[in-house]
Amino acid sequence: MSDTPFGFGLPPEEPEDGDEGKKKDQQSGGGQGPANPFGFGGLPGAGGFGGPGGPGGDNPLAAMFGSLNPTDLGAAFQQLGQMLSYEGGPVNWDMAKQIARQTVSQGTADGTKDASVGPAERTAVQEAVRLADLWLDDATSLPSGAGSAVAWSRAEWVEATLPAWKELVDPVAERVGAAMGDVLPEEMQAMAGPLIGMMRSMGGAMFGTQIGQAVGVLAGEVVGSTDIGLPLGPAGKAALLPVNIEAFGKDLGVGKDEVRLYLALREAAHQRLFAHVPWLRSHLFGAVDGYARGIKVDTAKLEDVVGQFDPQNPEQLQDALQQGMFQPEDTPEQKAALARLETALALVEGWVDAVVHAAAKPRLSSADALRETLRRRRASGGPAEQTFATLIGLELRPRRLRDASRLWASLTDARGVDGRDALWAHPDMLPTASDLDDPDGFVHREQLDFSELDKMLGEAADKPDLKKPDPKPDPEKKDDDTE
Repeated sequence: MSDTPFGFGLPPEEPEDGDEGKKKDQQSGGGQGPANPFGFGGLPGAGGFGGPGGPGGDNPLAAMFGSLNPTDLGAAFQQLGQMLSYEGGPVNWDMAKQIARQTVSQGTADGTKDASVGPAERTAVQEAVRLADLWLDDATSLPSGAGSAVAWSRAEWVEATLPAWKELVDPVAERVGAAMGDVLPEEMQAMAGPLIGMMRSMGGAMFGTQIGQAVGVLAGEVVGSTDIGLPLGPAGKAALLPVNIEAFGKDLGVGKDEVRLYLALREAAHQRLFAHVPWLRSHLFGAVDGYARGIKVDTAKLEDVVGQFDPQNPEQLQDALQQGMFQPEDTPEQKAALARLETALALVEGWVDAVVHAAAKPRLSSADALRETLRRRRASGGPAEQTFATLIGLELRPRRLRDASRLWASLTDARGVDGRDALWAHPDMLPTASDLDDPDGFVHREQLDFSELDKMLGEAADKPDLKKPDPKPDPEKKDDDTE
């Protein structure tokens, strides 16, 4: 542990000759101040995390907020004040949103910039989703789930999906925020209340920074609102991102219209599933929450990072987050939560894969190639998904996509479309992880028919003698009969 509280170090001493001494000191190369006092090296415009050659050089605020000209100075101080005065939840979502938007505005690594969606692109997306829904009518018994079809820019995707990310990330961030207050000995915590509050504000800012960056990067990769197998957008709204669709299909050798239509099929299939399986969303998000509850924060690593924090190494806190501070509890409950989530994601993606292939194969010459491209894309994941794996503690990828797709296809052959889709009526009817190991055994096994049970219970409830007890005998009537 360093001699100063939490190792933040003391500020450099003021030169004896005031401002003139500062200027001379800077010109001579001395007076190396902290490049970034809070360690948020990943802020957009920070010039490589405030390292050499970054905007502002040794200016700590320039390293944090980008090039500081007189017009930006007020905004920079305002953002710093907002960060330290934040008193909301475990994640500073205002900061996350701002940084996500800034990340989007910078464009992707291939030089593709975000752009507003024009009328022609909106019409093309609407027509693609409308045609996709017609094709899916033959491939699934679930009716259309898209009440509308929209074309989003990357910035619009960020705005529309942040509520879902909040629901996913807050449980984990809550645990980290509490841990940041626990790194002090118990006898010191009462005296260090304001400092603990500042640390938690910084923790919220750290998470906000990391989540904002990841969401911003992911906005440059996704082609719709359901790419990661979770419903991130508003219910009943099928969404595609024209600028990302064009980048996705650039080197595939497939016509732009075919690529758009195939991706519209996937988006529309996801929408059908989430719209007409009412328990599915809460099942998936509940599995994420259950997994998060079993995560413990490595407080030893956190205490070591905070205690040895060096202002001259501004990337330290960010590196600690990127290396991960979460240790899953090795308990049956934690393993069950993880298995439930991974299996559910695989079943969702496998069903979509099988249904879309059935609808596209007879109609699109490029169906096989596009299917394989999407499978590999989902299996590998992008850099943003890897960031979420570090922050949330798990990967939102269907590890057994191919196994699940084969199982759904076998169910279609054995039971037909209606029999296959009927399994979504209740979570207990769905295949399990062990069923993915033995798909033939599951396909030919007798399944519980919950619809018959519901019918029996309904009929029993409608019987008059079960709804009301027998009336008590009327004493006066009994006396009359006796007489």
